[in-house]
Amino acid sequence: MARELADRVWQLELSAASAYLVEDRDLLLFDAGTPRAADRIVDEIGETGHDVGDVDRVLVTHYDLDHVGGLAGLTPELDAPVYMREPDASHLTGTEKPGLLGVKGFVQRVTRPLLSVPDLEVRRVVDGEEVGSFTAYHTPGHTRGHMAFVSDERDVAVLGDLVRENSGRLRPSPWYLSHDTNAVRESVHTLATRAPTVAVAAPGHGSPLTERVSLPSSPSL
Repeated sequence: MARELADRVWQLELSAASAYLVEDRDLLLFDAGTPRAADRIVDEIGETGHDVGDVDRVLVTHYDLDHVGGLAGLTPELDAPVYMREPDASHLTGTEKPGLLGVKGFVQRVTRPLLSVPDLEVRRVVDGEEVGSFTAYHTPGHTRGHMAFVSDERDVAVLGDLVRENSGRLRPSPWYLSHDTNAVRESVHTLATRAPTVAVAAPGHGSPLTERVSLPSSPSL
């Protein structure tokens, strides 16, 4: 079920990782779940009064099966550019394979056959770039190209797997799910100093926080 977190900000509650829909200057979809999530995304977007075809841009936090898997299943109804940072963008298009070192690279290689390359334009986004009212922040660690998207205007931060909610707190992505644990923690602290305080902090896993917090709040580390 689509859950409205704030005015025109919805969580799409999928079975693995959440996606988010935001009425910004355009209609934005953040992440797209697993390959099996496409039908559920269609239904939950419908609950917000929109159709998949209304989506103007897709902002993807990172390349993992549970965040990009649903993209191919949303086409041809979905006809919108996908915004990602390298090297994750090239992993999605298949022009570059994930590395073999570490648990993250191994998992991405193993799950690759489960993904279909979406017939969508993939645009490479860089740190500090603005997409609508959202600013893209490079937050490497969980993956090398991980991004967080924060809008002061919409009062929301989409955090992907940089952090996950546990018992009402945001905690760094654990070592066994990350490319580089030290980089995760550095990215958490860097984002906290660079990004504004927001009313909605929306991680990929766990419940969004809907009280005004810093990103993430220091007691959560």
